Amino acid sequence: MNKNTEIFGIDISKDVFDVYSYQNGHQSFKNDAQGFKSFLKEITKDALVVMEATGYYHYLFAHFLHKKRVQVSVVNPLSVKRFIQMKLAKVKTDKSDAKAICEYGQMNEVPLYTALTDVQAECLQLFRLLDNYLKKRTQTKNKKHGEEVLGIPSKYVHQSLKRDLKHLDKEISGIEARLLELVKQDQQHQLTLLKSIPGMGMKTALFLIVVTNCFKKFETASQLCSYVGITPTIRESGSSVRGRSRISKVGNKKLRNLLFLCAFSACKHNKACREIYERIVNKGKSKKLALIAVANKLLKQAFAIARSGMPYNENFVSKLV
Repeated sequence: MNKNTEIFGIDISKDVFDVYSYQNGHQSFKNDAQGFKSFLKEITKDALVVMEATGYYHYLFAHFLHKKRVQVSVVNPLSVKRFIQMKLAKVKTDKSDAKAICEYGQMNEVPLYTALTDVQAECLQLFRLLDNYLKKRTQTKNKKHGEEVLGIPSKYVHQSLKRDLKHLDKEISGIEARLLELVKQDQQHQLTLLKSIPGMGMKTALFLIVVTNCFKKFETASQLCSYVGITPTIRESGSSVRGRSRISKVGNKKLRNLLFLCAFSACKHNKACREIYERIVNKGKSKKLALIAVANKLLKQAFAIARSGMPYNENFVSKLV
């Protein structure tokens, strides 16, 4: 990081965002269009604005600054949390968090923010809504089953739950159709390539294309695996500590879950994945560990195929990953 660059740490919430820089100290602005413009007047052209990924609240501000050609970095909140813990800080306020984020940006190489395209932004919104409806559908199915086993279910309640399920099924189908339509507009070839991998589901292929920006965000398959959070972490110290290896889980949880589900099918239909699964299980390791290894392999295959531009070929892919 250029030490001469003025760095602004941002702690953003629903109504306001707190700012800290070494030159200006603490400032506070409203989290709206007027507040964005007021903040823009306070910074120089070579400034770097660092903020945490905070769900909905950071997105508009980061997008606004990016359009104004201001350097922006959106960092993992867990990284900042660990940084604050490392300093043994005893005070936690919005102001102290803004200062900590500023210091984090000063001491670390932070990635610059890349704005989403309109298609990517809509796809991510659709995926979030899809997750919400899928959870509601599961809850409604469980509720319907619970009412039925009462022995004397209310006819009105039963019919109401059936209508609710029908409505959710319709909305879920509509969202999935819209997702497919959007991705096919720009990335039909990429989608076809990923779908050629045995075990790769449609939803997983769509989500991979969207969140990785067609795999342009990553230079290597290892970087992609780290992003998803399915790389192993080793816990060893001296001669006495021999912790069990686990996956990091610091990454995209939804993509990790989708890949894990695909691993079940890949074990049966994907030769390379099946070989990995059988080898790990035959060593006496748990089936869950074997499935995680399969998910990792599946992700590496997807990266290799996307970069090569060629459909799945088990002999060709095995040489790349």
